[in-house]
Amino acid sequence: MLVADSRIHEVNRVKTRFPCKIPVIVERSSREKQLPQLQKIKFLVSPEITMGQFVNMIRSRLSLLPSHSLCVMVDERQLASLSMTMLEVYTAHRDQDGFLYMTYMSHEVFG
Repeated sequence: MLVADSRIHEVNRVKTRFPCKIPVIVERSSREKQLPQLQKIKFLVSPEITMGQFVNMIRSRLSLLPSHSLCVMVDERQLASLSMTMLEVYTAHRDQDGFLYMTYMSHEVFG
């Protein structure tokens, strides 16, 4: 089974069990050297939370101090507005396999 087929199957299974949740995969940027890897990269999030709330959850999982910067990109190249709901971000940027992919990095890497 191809990776894409496996991911599509996984999204379908998750949406059957949790129809009101959004499947998200968050990975560290390949250029990032300072921030740690997340222990868990797959998330099921409520559609009504904002991107800002989700970024704060990622900050918490990374145990970042308030002085550390964090950029979370959608599709590895776009910053989503922190006021957008996760449903809005998902609707605009979900992958063909059904996951919403995000990449995080420090502000220094983002530039």
